[in-house]
Amino acid sequence: MEKKKTAVVTGGAHGIGLCIADSFRDLGYEVYVIDIAAGDHYVGDIADQAVLEQFAQYVISKSGGIDCLINNALPLMKGINECTYEEFRYALAVGVSAPFYLTKLFMPYFREGASIVNISSSRDRMSQPQTESYTAAKGGIAALTHALAVSLAGRVRVNSVSPGWIDTDYRVYEGPDAVQQPCGRVGTPRDIADMVLYLCSDKAGFITGENICIDGGMTKLMIYHGDHGWKLDL
Repeated sequence: MEKKKTAVVTGGAHGIGLCIADSFRDLGYEVYVIDIAAGDHYVGDIADQAVLEQFAQYVISKSGGIDCLINNALPLMKGINECTYEEFRYALAVGVSAPFYLTKLFMPYFREGASIVNISSSRDRMSQPQTESYTAAKGGIAALTHALAVSLAGRVRVNSVSPGWIDTDYRVYEGPDAVQQPCGRVGTPRDIADMVLYLCSDKAGFITGENICIDGGMTKLMIYHGDHGWKLDL
Protein backbone atom coordinates (compact mmCIF):
# COMPACT_ATOMS: atom_id res chain seq x y z
CA MET A 1 0.00 0.00 0.00
CA GLU A 2 1.36 3.41 -1.00
CA LYS A 3 2.29 5.56 1.98
CA LYS A 4 0.31 8.75 2.49
CA LYS A 5 1.98 11.99 1.57
CA THR A 6 2.87 14.26 4.48
CA ALA A 7 2.26 17.98 4.88
CA VAL A 8 3.43 20.19 7.75
CA VAL A 9 1.61 23.47 8.40
CA THR A 10 2.75 26.01 10.99
CA GLY A 11 0.02 28.20 12.45
CA GLY A 12 -2.49 25.71 11.11
CA ALA A 13 -5.11 25.88 13.86
CA HIS A 14 -7.15 28.76 12.48
CA GLY A 15 -7.60 31.17 9.58
CA ILE A 16 -5.55 30.66 6.44
CA GLY A 17 -3.46 27.95 8.06
CA LEU A 18 -6.50 25.87 9.01
CA CYS A 19 -7.90 26.17 5.48
CA ILE A 20 -4.56 25.00 4.06
CA ALA A 21 -4.35 22.09 6.50
CA ASP A 22 -7.93 21.02 5.77
CA SER A 23 -7.28 21.24 2.03
CA PHE A 24 -4.35 18.85 2.34
CA ARG A 25 -6.47 16.52 4.47
CA ASP A 26 -9.14 16.53 1.78
CA LEU A 27 -6.50 15.25 -0.65
CA GLY A 28 -5.61 12.40 1.67
CA TYR A 29 -2.41 13.85 3.14
CA GLU A 30 -1.21 13.10 6.63
CA VAL A 31 -1.12 16.62 8.08
CA TYR A 32 0.95 17.80 11.03
CA VAL A 33 0.07 21.18 12.49
CA ILE A 34 1.97 23.20 15.05
CA ASP A 35 0.29 26.21 16.63
CA ILE A 36 0.66 28.19 19.83
CA ALA A 37 -3.10 27.97 20.39
CA ALA A 38 -4.47 25.03 22.35
CA GLY A 39 -6.16 22.30 20.35
CA ASP A 40 -5.91 18.86 18.79
CA HIS A 41 -2.50 19.44 17.23
CA TYR A 42 1.11 19.90 18.30
CA VAL A 43 1.05 22.89 20.64
CA GLY A 44 4.17 25.00 20.83
CA ASP A 45 5.78 28.37 20.21
CA ILE A 46 7.86 28.18 17.05
CA ALA A 47 9.98 31.11 18.22
CA ASP A 48 11.62 28.57 20.56
CA GLN A 49 14.48 26.57 18.99
CA ALA A 50 13.89 23.59 21.28
CA VAL A 51 10.21 23.46 20.30
CA LEU A 52 11.15 23.36 16.62
CA GLU A 53 13.60 20.53 17.21
CA GLN A 54 11.09 18.54 19.25
CA PHE A 55 8.34 19.10 16.69
CA ALA A 56 10.55 18.06 13.76
CA GLN A 57 11.62 14.92 15.62
CA TYR A 58 7.95 14.14 16.37
CA VAL A 59 6.90 14.52 12.73
CA ILE A 60 9.75 12.40 11.39
CA SER A 61 9.14 9.68 13.98
CA LYS A 62 5.53 9.47 12.79
CA SER A 63 5.90 9.99 9.04
CA GLY A 64 9.48 9.18 8.11
CA GLY A 65 9.53 11.91 5.47
CA ILE A 66 8.06 15.23 4.32
CA ASP A 67 6.36 16.14 1.04
CA CYS A 68 5.15 19.67 1.80
CA LEU A 69 6.21 22.28 4.36
CA ILE A 70 3.94 25.31 4.69
CA ASN A 71 5.42 28.10 6.80
CA ASN A 72 2.31 30.06 7.69
CA ALA A 73 2.55 31.08 11.38
CA LEU A 74 1.62 34.70 11.99
CA PRO A 75 4.27 37.13 13.29
CA LEU A 76 3.46 39.86 15.79
CA MET A 77 2.36 43.17 14.25
CA LYS A 78 3.52 46.25 16.15
CA GLY A 79 4.87 49.56 14.92
CA ILE A 80 7.99 51.52 15.68
CA ASN A 81 6.23 53.70 18.25
CA GLU A 82 5.25 50.79 20.50
CA CYS A 83 7.28 47.75 19.45
CA THR A 84 10.09 46.84 21.85
CA TYR A 85 13.38 45.32 20.78
CA GLU A 86 12.33 41.98 22.25
CA GLU A 87 8.98 42.06 20.42
CA PHE A 88 10.68 42.86 17.12
CA ARG A 89 13.09 39.96 17.58
CA TYR A 90 10.14 37.69 18.45
CA ALA A 91 8.33 38.65 15.24
CA LEU A 92 11.41 37.80 13.19
CA ALA A 93 11.85 34.53 15.08
CA VAL A 94 8.32 33.43 14.19
CA GLY A 95 8.30 34.84 10.67
CA VAL A 96 11.84 34.16 9.41
CA SER A 97 14.02 32.15 11.79
CA ALA A 98 11.47 29.38 12.34
CA PRO A 99 10.85 28.75 8.62
CA PHE A 100 14.61 28.69 8.05
CA TYR A 101 15.26 26.28 10.91
CA LEU A 102 12.35 23.95 10.13
CA THR A 103 13.63 23.71 6.56
CA LYS A 104 17.08 22.87 7.89
CA LEU A 105 15.71 20.25 10.29
CA PHE A 106 13.61 18.59 7.58
CA MET A 107 16.26 18.75 4.84
CA PRO A 108 17.36 15.11 5.12
CA TYR A 109 13.75 13.96 5.07
CA PHE A 110 12.22 15.76 2.09
CA ARG A 111 10.89 13.19 -0.35
CA GLU A 112 11.27 13.35 -4.11
CA GLY A 113 9.12 16.14 -5.55
CA ALA A 114 8.88 17.93 -2.21
CA SER A 115 7.76 21.53 -2.00
CA ILE A 116 7.99 24.38 0.50
CA VAL A 117 5.51 27.24 0.42
CA ASN A 118 6.13 30.26 2.63
CA ILE A 119 3.21 32.56 3.42
CA SER A 120 4.42 36.13 3.06
CA SER A 121 2.10 39.14 2.60
CA SER A 122 1.48 41.98 0.19
CA ARG A 123 3.10 43.99 2.99
CA ASP A 124 6.40 42.60 1.72
CA ARG A 125 6.15 45.38 -0.91
CA MET A 126 3.87 48.03 0.63
CA SER A 127 3.00 49.28 4.11
CA GLN A 128 0.60 50.97 6.45
CA PRO A 129 1.99 53.02 9.34
CA GLN A 130 3.00 51.22 12.54
CA THR A 131 3.42 47.73 11.11
CA GLU A 132 7.22 47.37 11.22
CA SER A 133 7.57 44.03 13.03
CA TYR A 134 5.12 42.19 10.80
CA THR A 135 6.26 43.85 7.59
CA ALA A 136 9.93 43.13 8.29
CA ALA A 137 9.13 39.47 8.96
CA LYS A 138 7.09 39.15 5.76
CA GLY A 139 9.78 40.86 3.71
CA GLY A 140 12.33 38.54 5.25
CA ILE A 141 10.46 35.36 4.38
CA ALA A 142 9.94 36.57 0.80
CA ALA A 143 13.72 36.97 0.42
CA LEU A 144 14.39 33.71 2.26
CA THR A 145 12.19 31.99 -0.32
CA HIS A 146 14.41 32.68 -3.33
CA ALA A 147 17.57 32.01 -1.31
CA LEU A 148 16.28 28.57 -0.29
CA ALA A 149 15.06 27.87 -3.82
CA VAL A 150 18.62 28.26 -5.07
CA SER A 151 20.22 26.33 -2.23
CA LEU A 152 17.75 23.45 -2.53
CA ALA A 153 17.69 23.40 -6.33
CA GLY A 154 17.04 19.94 -7.71
CA ARG A 155 15.81 18.67 -4.34
CA VAL A 156 12.93 20.86 -3.15
CA ARG A 157 10.97 23.60 -4.89
CA VAL A 158 10.50 26.69 -2.70
CA ASN A 159 7.90 29.39 -3.38
CA SER A 160 5.98 31.99 -1.43
CA VAL A 161 2.47 33.37 -1.54
CA SER A 162 1.71 36.96 -0.55
CA PRO A 163 -1.92 37.42 0.49
CA GLY A 164 -3.60 40.79 0.47
CA TRP A 165 -6.80 41.43 2.40
CA ILE A 166 -8.05 37.98 3.39
CA ASP A 167 -11.13 37.74 5.62
CA THR A 168 -10.89 34.57 7.67
CA ASP A 169 -14.57 34.83 8.70
CA TYR A 170 -15.72 34.54 5.06
CA ARG A 171 -17.87 37.67 5.28
CA VAL A 172 -19.32 39.09 2.09
CA TYR A 173 -18.23 42.70 1.68
CA GLU A 174 -20.11 45.27 -0.34
CA GLY A 175 -19.54 48.91 -1.16
CA PRO A 176 -16.07 50.50 -1.12
CA ASP A 177 -14.35 47.58 0.64
CA ALA A 178 -15.20 45.35 -2.31
CA VAL A 179 -15.35 47.84 -5.17
CA GLN A 180 -11.88 49.27 -4.46
CA GLN A 181 -10.37 45.89 -5.33
CA PRO A 182 -9.85 45.20 -9.06
CA CYS A 183 -11.31 41.71 -8.49
CA GLY A 184 -14.37 43.28 -6.90
CA ARG A 185 -14.24 41.44 -3.58
CA VAL A 186 -12.24 40.74 -0.45
CA GLY A 187 -10.23 37.51 -0.44
CA THR A 188 -10.91 34.31 1.51
CA PRO A 189 -8.57 31.67 2.95
CA ARG A 190 -9.61 29.37 0.10
CA ASP A 191 -7.98 31.77 -2.38
CA ILE A 192 -4.66 31.19 -0.62
CA ALA A 193 -5.11 27.47 0.02
CA ASP A 194 -5.85 26.80 -3.65
CA MET A 195 -2.58 28.43 -4.68
CA VAL A 196 -0.63 26.54 -2.02
CA LEU A 197 -2.03 23.23 -3.27
CA TYR A 198 -1.15 24.17 -6.84
CA LEU A 199 2.42 25.12 -5.93
CA CYS A 200 2.81 21.78 -4.13
CA SER A 201 1.47 19.82 -7.09
CA ASP A 202 3.27 18.39 -10.12
CA LYS A 203 1.49 21.00 -12.23
CA ALA A 204 3.84 23.59 -10.71
CA GLY A 205 6.94 21.50 -11.36
CA PHE A 206 8.66 24.30 -13.28
CA ILE A 207 8.03 26.98 -10.63
CA THR A 208 10.53 27.72 -7.88
CA GLY A 209 11.83 30.84 -6.16
CA GLU A 210 8.64 32.76 -7.00
CA ASN A 211 6.55 35.04 -4.82
CA ILE A 212 2.94 35.06 -6.01
CA CYS A 213 0.80 37.94 -4.77
CA ILE A 214 -2.88 37.12 -4.26
CA ASP A 215 -4.46 40.42 -3.36
CA GLY A 216 -7.32 41.02 -5.79
CA GLY A 217 -5.04 43.28 -7.82
CA MET A 218 -4.67 45.94 -5.12
CA THR A 219 -0.89 46.23 -5.39
CA LYS A 220 -1.24 46.88 -9.13
CA LEU A 221 -3.76 49.72 -8.75
CA MET A 222 -1.97 53.07 -9.03
CA ILE A 223 -3.69 55.55 -6.74
CA TYR A 224 -3.22 59.33 -6.69
CA HIS A 225 -5.36 62.00 -5.08
CA GLY A 226 -8.57 62.18 -7.09
CA ASP A 227 -8.22 58.75 -8.70
CA HIS A 228 -10.92 56.10 -8.24
CA GLY A 229 -12.77 58.30 -5.75
CA TRP A 230 -9.76 58.49 -3.44
CA LYS A 231 -9.20 61.85 -1.70
CA LEU A 232 -6.41 62.90 0.62
CA ASP A 233 -7.70 65.06 3.42
CA LEU A 234 -5.08 67.47 4.73
